[in-house]
Amino acid sequence: MKKMTLFGLSLIATASIFAVPQATAPVAVKGITTVAGMPPVINPQNLYSETAENKLSPAVKGDLERIYVPNLRSNNVTVIDPASMTVVDKFKVGYAPQHIVPSWDLRTLWVANNAERRKDGSLTPIDPRTGKPGKSIAVDDPYNLYFSPDGKSAIVVAEALHRLDFRDPQTMQMQYSIDVPKCGGINHADFSIDGRYALFTCEFEGSLAKIDLVNRTVLGYLKLSMPTTRFKKIPTLEPVNPTDTEICSTAKGMPQDIRISPDGKRFYIADMEADGVHIVDGDAFKKIGFIATGVAAHGIYPSRDGKQFYVSNRGSHKIHGPRHGKGSVTVIDFASEKIVAQWPIPGGGSPDMGNVSVNGKSLWLAGRFDDVVYHIATLDGKVTEIKVGQEPHGLTVWPQPGRYSLGHTGNLR
Repeated sequence: MKKMTLFGLSLIATASIFAVPQATAPVAVKGITTVAGMPPVINPQNLYSETAENKLSPAVKGDLERIYVPNLRSNNVTVIDPASMTVVDKFKVGYAPQHIVPSWDLRTLWVANNAERRKDGSLTPIDPRTGKPGKSIAVDDPYNLYFSPDGKSAIVVAEALHRLDFRDPQTMQMQYSIDVPKCGGINHADFSIDGRYALFTCEFEGSLAKIDLVNRTVLGYLKLSMPTTRFKKIPTLEPVNPTDTEICSTAKGMPQDIRISPDGKRFYIADMEADGVHIVDGDAFKKIGFIATGVAAHGIYPSRDGKQFYVSNRGSHKIHGPRHGKGSVTVIDFASEKIVAQWPIPGGGSPDMGNVSVNGKSLWLAGRFDDVVYHIATLDGKVTEIKVGQEPHGLTVWPQPGRYSLGHTGNLR
């Protein structure tokens, strides 16, 4: 056994609880010129090709198989063992933890404690080999956390400050900032296939901001148009009955999570006010479509084979919604952009942020207003609930397949 030191603790490295395949190094297909330092695009038709279930990085060998849940109102993290489906640990972190984010190099899980309306924001590191936290680092308003595609910067999303702070990915020392003054509620992001730009959602403006990562500038903003109707009930796969909808009286959306299509040509944006997913051409920065999903569309997670994506519909248009709301999950085929399944939360619920298990058989989501975590079987949508802390938010599943992390609750490639 090998002795090592992490977060000031002397540890003994043990074998992984599951095997990491010993595969030959992938060879990139010509066609995509990425920014300097960014790993090559292996398959230009499926940028999720390296996040398939059998492609765990050697970097995560020995990491515990756990679900890490930040509880916004109880200021702690609940740790779940997915094998036993039980809570195995709980520890305090900073004030108002929002998301748990894998680092670019996959060696640290960062808890983003944004200290809502306070000045003591911080990032708490978790060692994924032990599941234990280290010493928090003071950081301004870290609502969310991303990493530049070349791995040289952590991008702290300072929501209340309308600012993106680029920091050293290890020490979190400031490198530079990009002000995004017209992006109220800046929070979630995804990156172009070549790493040259990112699209950030502006929750309180109903728009997107396009950021040039090479020249470090804001390229522009895109207002997202709203549909004429939205859902009153949880939809099914049957044609929507007019009595199941209401007139969408709001002129401004509330965009949340965002994910890029496998071929890099489109971005999908979940919108809580629009009850669905906007489709945007990232290069042209133009809206080109919309998919109605369910009440308060919120999170987006690709399947392990890159053929489908799951949309969590939080069940209430309110920022602080009721228990047992109209929550559901919608499954969409990437190629056809058609809905292939609708899974309501039995008895009502509030599915929020999360991710997919290593083998792709489980979708884990925080039940934001119900103080639970949902384990959803991706075969049939069967739901199991696990009680956690107060107002769970951006949980992460660990480990996950992939070569590197772009942030959030596990945007790996």
